[in-house]
Amino acid sequence: MKADFSQPQRQSIVGIWVMFFYALQQYARAFWPILVIWIFKFDEVNKWYLFLGVFGLFGLIGVVSYLKYLNFTFFLDAENEEFVITEGVFNKTKTAIQLNKIQQVNINQSFIQKIIGVYELAVDTAGTNKKEGSIKAISHELALALKSRLLDNEVKAIFPIDAIQDIIPEEKITIEEHPFIKISFLSLLKVGITSNYEKSIALLLVFFTTIYENLNHFGDNKVIDNEKVGAYIDANLVLQTVLISIVFLFGIVLIVNVVRIVFRYFDYKITRQKGSLLLSFGLLNTKSTIIKPEKVQITTVTSNYFQKKMNILEIKIKQATSGEEEERKSAIEIPGCNVAEQHAILKLLFHKIPEKGVQLQSNFRKLIFSIFITIGLPLFVFYLVRSFIIAHFPSVDYWVPAYVGFVGLIQFFKFKNNRLFITNDFIIKQSGAWDISNEIIEPCKIQAITTTQLFWHKSLNIGSVILHTAGGNVAFQLGDFTKIKQHVNLWLYEIETSDSNWM
Repeated sequence: MKADFSQPQRQSIVGIWVMFFYALQQYARAFWPILVIWIFKFDEVNKWYLFLGVFGLFGLIGVVSYLKYLNFTFFLDAENEEFVITEGVFNKTKTAIQLNKIQQVNINQSFIQKIIGVYELAVDTAGTNKKEGSIKAISHELALALKSRLLDNEVKAIFPIDAIQDIIPEEKITIEEHPFIKISFLSLLKVGITSNYEKSIALLLVFFTTIYENLNHFGDNKVIDNEKVGAYIDANLVLQTVLISIVFLFGIVLIVNVVRIVFRYFDYKITRQKGSLLLSFGLLNTKSTIIKPEKVQITTVTSNYFQKKMNILEIKIKQATSGEEEERKSAIEIPGCNVAEQHAILKLLFHKIPEKGVQLQSNFRKLIFSIFITIGLPLFVFYLVRSFIIAHFPSVDYWVPAYVGFVGLIQFFKFKNNRLFITNDFIIKQSGAWDISNEIIEPCKIQAITTTQLFWHKSLNIGSVILHTAGGNVAFQLGDFTKIKQHVNLWLYEIETSDSNWM
C-alpha cells in the first residue's frame, strides 16, 4: 500500500458523520437550557414549529459538516519540511507545522469514532496550550503511517525527491509485535482501590451536594424534611450512624475509583517502537501515543504503603508543555506496573536506572511553617469567627484535637519524606505523606534555575531552589544554601555545554 502524503488529501468520507455528531454535541451544550424548557413544556409548545426547527437545525449542521469535510485537506510539504493543514467553512485557515517542532502525535478514538470505524490524529508542539493540528477521521493504517513520518527526525529519509515511499515494512512489524508490558485487569483493580481518594471524594461531595440542593429547591415544598430526618436518627445511634456513613462513603469512593481507572486505562499496552514507547489504552475512548525518550522532561514514580505490598506503582511522564493546565492534561500516566516493568521503562527512557545520590534535607523550620499554615492559622480564624459571630457552637470543639492530630501527622510525614537526591546524571525530588512521589529529571533538560534566600535565613544558611523545565517546575525549599549553590553552578555549566535535542 502506498501512502502519498505529498499531495493534499481529504479525510475518510465517513468523517462527515463524525463532524455532524461533534457539531450536534456543541449545539446541544450551547442550547441545553432551551432543550430543558422544551422537555418540561412539551405539551405547550407548537409541535409543528418544534419539529420544523429541529429538522432545520439538523439540516444546517449537515451542510456545515459537509463543507468542513470538503474544505479540510492535509499534506507533507517536502521542500519546506512542514505538515500543512487547510480547514474552514467560509473563512479558510492554513496551518503549517515545522516537522522538527512536533512534540507529540496521538492517535485517539472516541466512542463515536469507534462506532463509525475511524481514528483521530492530533499533532502537538510545545508552542501553545492546544493541539496545533487535528484530523478527525482517518483510517488506522493511514494514521500509523502518517504518525511515523511526522515523528521521524530524518526528514530526508521521509521525503525522497524522486519517489514516494511505501509504508516501511519493519515499522509495521514493530507495531504488530506483542507489547513488552501489558497492564492486567487485576492491576487496574489494585490501582483503583489504593489511589486517587481525594479526587473521588471531592467528586462525590460535589455530586451529592448538587443533588441535595436541587431536591430541596425543586418546587414549593421541600422534598427532604430536615426535622423528620433529625427525628429519625436516635440520639443514641449518632456514633453508629456516623460510622455507617463513613463506611458507605468509603465504599462508594472505591467503586468510583475502580470504574474510573478501568474505563480510562483498560487494555493498557506498552510496545517498543524504534527506541520509543508506544502506549495504547482506553475502553470507550481509546488513545495511542508515542513517547520519545529525548522529549521526556519529568518522570514521576509514585507508590504508597498498600501499593508496595501489592507490588504495583504508577508512573507519570511529562513532556514539553506551555502552561500548568496543559501540563496537567498532557501528562501521560502508566498505572499498575510492577518494579520489574518500572525498571524496563526507566531503562528505555534514560538508558539506565536512576539512582539516588547525594541527599539534601529541608531544615526543621519548613515543618514549623507548614504546621502554622495548616493548623495554627485555620484554628485562629475559626475561634475568632466563633467568638464574634457564632454564639453557641460547642460540639465542634470535639473535632479540633482530631483535626490537629490528623493534619499534624500529614505535615510531619511530608517533612520527613521531603528530600532532594543528586547524582551527575539525575536529580530526584522525593515528596509526599501517604503517596510517596519521586520526580526524576536530567540536568541537561533544565531551562532555568531560580534560587531564593530570605534575609532572615542568611544567618541560618538555608534557602530554596526551583528547577524550571519545559514540562513543569521542581522546587526544594529551605535546604543547605551552600550545597544548593554548589550544585546549581554545576547544573548551569551542564546547561551551557549540553547539546541534547530534547525539544
